[in-house]
Parts: sequence; structure tokens; C-alpha cells
Amino acid sequence: MCDDASKVTILVRRQIEAEIAIPLIKAFMKEVGREKALEIARKAIEELAAESGRMLAKMVNGNSLEHFAKAKDVFAQGGALDFQIMESSPDRLALNVTRCRFAETCKDHGWNEFGYLLACGRDFAMIKGFNPKIKLTRTQTLMEGAPFCDFRFKMTE
Repeated sequence: MCDDASKVTILVRRQIEAEIAIPLIKAFMKEVGREKALEIARKAIEELAAESGRMLAKMVNGNSLEHFAKAKDVFAQGGALDFQIMESSPDRLALNVTRCRFAETCKDHGWNEFGYLLACGRDFAMIKGFNPKIKLTRTQTLMEGAPFCDFRFKMTE
């Protein structure tokens, strides 16, 4: 990765990725069908997300839940996310994302069909790459029309 890539916010990266990925996914849908194209895209996105989790752990010099809690601001750079911390301890972290500019961008650009796949769908694989002992649960997202995203992280044995 080039040195300058780290200076680009995650929001800008996701927008650039969407500009490239959505036309490719649509083209693959025409060739191999909707379900197969989405399955292939999901697998590729999850592999990239797991690698980004591993890179994040290196960036913050650790992979505990406390390290992840310190790194959460990376995701909010450039005003990408607004969130409330509901709980924070060595073995639990609960966040409510109350604003997601990528979800807003998807709506503005008519990308709703692919927004969850390109953004929200990364979260579980990313945390697994960061530390497979951290379990993420989430029951709703702004991308899907909920009033907030409920991220709940728990350190497991």
C-alpha cells in the first residue's frame, strides 16, 4: 500500500471503492446472476475486511478490546460516524452509531442496494481479523433504516 493511502479517511475510501465496486458487481450480476455475484463480492469484501482488522491491530500495537476501543476513532475520521459509547470495560464495548455518512452517501447516490454489502457487511470479518476472540453482535443498522447501529463487542475466552 502506498504511504499516502493512510492519509485518506475510511469514508473517502469507501466512496472510492463503491464507485468501482458497484459497476463491477452489476456487470457480474448480468453474467453470473444476482445471487452468485453477490456471494463472490461478499467473500472478497470479507477477506479485505479481515486483513484490515489485522492491519488495525498492528497499527494500535495490540488486539485487546481496550486496543480496539482506542482505535474506534479511526472509523469516525472526517466526520464519517457519530457514536455514543454505551459501555466500555476491558471485556465489553457497546457503541451506538447515531450517524453514518456512508449510509447517507449511499442514499444520495442510489447505492442502497449495495451499501450494506460494501460497508456494514465488513464489520464482522474486520473484528475477526483484529482478534477472533472478540465477538460482535449487532441487531440493526442505519443503512437498513434503523435509528442507530447497535455495536456490541465482547471479549470471549
